[in-house]
Amino acid sequence: MSTYTQIIYQIVFSTKDRIPCMSKDTREEVYKYIVGILKNKKCHPFQINGVEDHIHILTKIHPTIAPAFLIKDIKINSNGVIKNKKLFPDFPGWQDGYGAFTYSNNALPNLIQYVQNQERHHKTISFKEELMALLAEHGIEYDEKYLF
Repeated sequence: MSTYTQIIYQIVFSTKDRIPCMSKDTREEVYKYIVGILKNKKCHPFQINGVEDHIHILTKIHPTIAPAFLIKDIKINSNGVIKNKKLFPDFPGWQDGYGAFTYSNNALPNLIQYVQNQERHHKTISFKEELMALLAEHGIEYDEKYLF
C-alpha cells in the first residue's frame, strides 16, 4: 500500500528576541525563497506571510519529512540568504523555537485568509497574544515565562 496523508501545518516563528526588523519591502523575497525550500522538500506551500517580528508558513508537509528538520532547514537557509543579501540590516537571526499547528483540510480557506491578513490582524493583537491563542486553541500547555 502507498502512503497517504493530509496534514496541513501552520508554522510560526519569530526573529530572535522578537526584534521588529523585517521590513515589508523585502519580506516577499524571503517568502519566495522559503517556497523554494518547501517545494524542494516535496511540500506544498499554501501561504506565507508575516510582519516585522514573525512569520507564518501554511504548508502541507510531505510524509517523508519530519517537521522539526524542515523548520530547521527553513531557518538556517533563510537566515543565510537574509544576511548574505542584507535584506533586513538589523536581523539577529531566528528564535530558537517555533510553533507548528495541524489543521484539517476544511480549515484551509480560513487559514489562508488568516495568514494573508497578518498586517491587519496585528494592528489589534500582539504576537504574544496571537501565540498564546494558538496554543490555547490546540490545547497545548505552556509556561508563559518560557514563551517570551
